[in-house]
Amino acid sequence: MTRVFSGIKPTGHLTLGNYLGAMRRWAAVDQHQSDALFCIVDLHALTVDHDPARVRRLSRQAATLLLASGLDPHLCTVFVQSHVDEHTRLSYLLECVATDGEMRRMIQYKEKAARERVRGGSVRLSLLTYPVLMAADILAYGTDQVPVGDDQTQHVELARDIAVRFNQRYGHTFVVPRATPPQVAARVMNLQDPTSKMGKSDDSGPGIVYLLDEPDVVRRKIMRAVTDSARDVVYDPEARPGPANLLEILAACTGGNPSELSGVYETYGALKRDTADAVVEVLRPVQERHRELCADPGYVEGVLRDGAERARAMARPTVDAAYRAIGLLPAAEAEDAGAGIAVPDIGVTA
Repeated sequence: MTRVFSGIKPTGHLTLGNYLGAMRRWAAVDQHQSDALFCIVDLHALTVDHDPARVRRLSRQAATLLLASGLDPHLCTVFVQSHVDEHTRLSYLLECVATDGEMRRMIQYKEKAARERVRGGSVRLSLLTYPVLMAADILAYGTDQVPVGDDQTQHVELARDIAVRFNQRYGHTFVVPRATPPQVAARVMNLQDPTSKMGKSDDSGPGIVYLLDEPDVVRRKIMRAVTDSARDVVYDPEARPGPANLLEILAACTGGNPSELSGVYETYGALKRDTADAVVEVLRPVQERHRELCADPGYVEGVLRDGAERARAMARPTVDAAYRAIGLLPAAEAEDAGAGIAVPDIGVTA
């Protein structure tokens, strides 16, 4: 079967964008049609200033929401990145293949580093190198496809480049993966700033619908969504991003087409009400299942423990092969070589 890998970073509460853009497809399609791994990439959350207790709390919440969204541990592997040492073992090897220039061209690094320079500070070294860790996440499992939004495509391209370079220099070791962006709602935009992605790390709460928002909160946020001064409802993402964002959300929730839906509405009020109702209904079963799982924390812990064991068994042969290919002495061989060496008894004389 085709192997699929994707992850969620626990840097904030998961949003409607995470669900419509990724999680729903993982549950409805990927886990049924592929050998799928879904990971809480908690090591990536350490690249910026963070509260340790919050990272732990968000990691557990993210795992619970992945299961609540429909991921079945009998069909796929759900685990936490830091529970599988092969990720960091492989990351250093890939740092020895990647280049400084490649890292500094990464868009997220450039943007965050520029913001910190304006403040008179600097970013952590891990922010520069974490795309290599992301490549290790992907390559360790022989991943064929990585379902990502368009903002992460650059990182998958880096993983491809590193895999090809490693294979050419040291012998074929890695499968070369490819990005598979979702067809609908690849990027759900912020309701208050429809030119920006609805990101879980964003501080502008009124523009973000979180998966655990109560129905009245969801409705209030959508009814206050930014549109424009025009009277007609037209789907034009470039010129009219506000209405386009609402139409894309409605289409993703109902299975419709944004352009066709635009012809149904004469006012923004009606569009917002229908969009709010659709989002509430889409989130209802996820929230109900989340409450059930929170009442049984031992189940989630068991899923993560079993998932880490399966992931470790899948990743270790590839990572061990990479260690041999790049020139590192296998541990077992070193033990055998030392077994036949006599160590002299060094006496001490007065």
